[in-house]
Amino acid sequence: MKARRSRGIRSRLLTTNAIVMLLALVALTVASNALLRRSLDRNATNLVRARAAAGLATLRPAGDGLRIVESPDDAAIDVQIWVFDKSGTVETPTPSSEALDGEAAELAGGSEATVDVKGTRLHATPVVRGGRRLGTLVAGVDLHAYRETAREALIGSIVLAIVLFGLVMLASRSILRRALEPVAQMTRAAADWSEHNPDRRFARGEPYDELSSLAATLDTLLTRLGNSLRNEQRFSSEMSHELRTPLARIHTEVELALRRERSSEEQREALAAIGRSAAQMARTIDALVAVARYEGAATRGSSDAREAIEHAIEAIRPARTQQGIQPRVNAPRVNVRLGADAEVVERILAPVIENGCRHALSSVVVAVAREGTSAVITVTDDGEGIAAIDLERIFEPGVRVSPRDGDRTAGLGLALARRLAAAAGGSILAAPGPGGRFTIRLPLA
Repeated sequence: MKARRSRGIRSRLLTTNAIVMLLALVALTVASNALLRRSLDRNATNLVRARAAAGLATLRPAGDGLRIVESPDDAAIDVQIWVFDKSGTVETPTPSSEALDGEAAELAGGSEATVDVKGTRLHATPVVRGGRRLGTLVAGVDLHAYRETAREALIGSIVLAIVLFGLVMLASRSILRRALEPVAQMTRAAADWSEHNPDRRFARGEPYDELSSLAATLDTLLTRLGNSLRNEQRFSSEMSHELRTPLARIHTEVELALRRERSSEEQREALAAIGRSAAQMARTIDALVAVARYEGAATRGSSDAREAIEHAIEAIRPARTQQGIQPRVNAPRVNVRLGADAEVVERILAPVIENGCRHALSSVVVAVAREGTSAVITVTDDGEGIAAIDLERIFEPGVRVSPRDGDRTAGLGLALARRLAAAAGGSILAAPGPGGRFTIRLPLA
C-alpha cells in the first residue's frame, strides 16, 4: 500500500481557511435570506391588514346589511376586496378567481384570520357596528412579487458568496505564500549550511516575532550541530593520534616475538610493554569518551575539592612512584564544594599533577582556595618551569616543547584537562618559571 503523502503547512492552513470561510458564508447567506423572507412576510401581512382597514372605512350599515359609500376601485382601497353581509356577497374584486372567491366566502362569518391561498394572502376582518356584527370584509394581496424578490435575493446572495469566497481564497493564498516564504527560505538555508557551511548563522538579533524566534532557534541548532561536528572530528583526530604510538609498540613487540626465539625474561618484558601500551590505550579511550560525554551533558553534579584532589593523586600513582614524588595538599578546613562531578574534577587535575611530578625536582604542592564564586586550585612544582612562549602550546594535543631541562611532551593529558575544565565552566592557565605553576579555576557548587 502506497504511503499517503503529508501535505505542507501552507495547504493545511489554506484548507482550514477555506472550510471556515465556506461555513461562514453559508451561515451568513442562510441567515440573511431568512431575515429577508421574514421581513417580506411581515410587510405582506401589514399591507393586507392596512388594505382591510382602508376597506372598513368605506362601509356603512344598511339595515341588517352593508353598503359601500366609496367605490372599491378608488385609491383608498385595493381591488382585492370581498365584502359579505347576512344577505350574501356585497362586493367582489374584478378580476377574481373561483378559488379565491370560495376561500373568501369560507372566511366570512368567522373570526379575524389570515391565510395564504394560491399565491395570495387573505385577511378576514369582521364588520361590527353598534355592537352588532353586520358582515365580513376580506382583503387580499398578491405574494408573487414578494416571492420573486426573495428568490432574486437568494440567487444574488449565492453569487456574491461565491465571488467573495474566490476573492478571499486568492487573497489568503497570496498572504500565506508571502508569510511562509521566509520560513521556507530559512529552512533551505539551514539545510544547506548544515552540510556545507555549519558556521553560517542568520544573526537576526534578539527575537521580536515568530520569524526572529525561528531564526534564533535555528542558530542555536546550527551551533550545536557545528560543535558536534567539530567535537567528532577532534575526537577522531585525537583518537588516531594517541592510539598510533601504543599500537605501534604492540605491533613491534609482536613482530619481534615472532621473528626469533626469546628468553623467558625477554618475553615477560615484551608482555609488560604490551600491557603498558594497552593500558595507555585504555586510559586514552576513557579520557576521550569522558570528555565527549561531559561536553554533551545537560546537567552538572558537585564534589568535594579535597577528595577529588586525593583521588587524582591516587590515579597517577605509577608516575609519582617512578619519580619518587609525593604531592602535598593544602586545603582549608571548611569543605570546598565544586560545581562538577568528582570524576570530572579528577580527570582535570590528574594530568596537571602528573605533569608536575614528572618535572619536579623534589616537591609538588596542590593548594585550594576560594575566590568569589570560583574555587582556585594551584599546582606548583620546583622544576625548571615552562618558557613564556610555550604557555599555550603545551595545551595543544601532541605538542613537544623544549624547556631548559630537556624535552617535555604534552600529549593529550593537558589538552583534555583544559577542555574538561572549559566544559565545566572553568579554565586552566600555566605560568612561566622558575618552577612549574598551573592555575585551575572551577565554579563553586
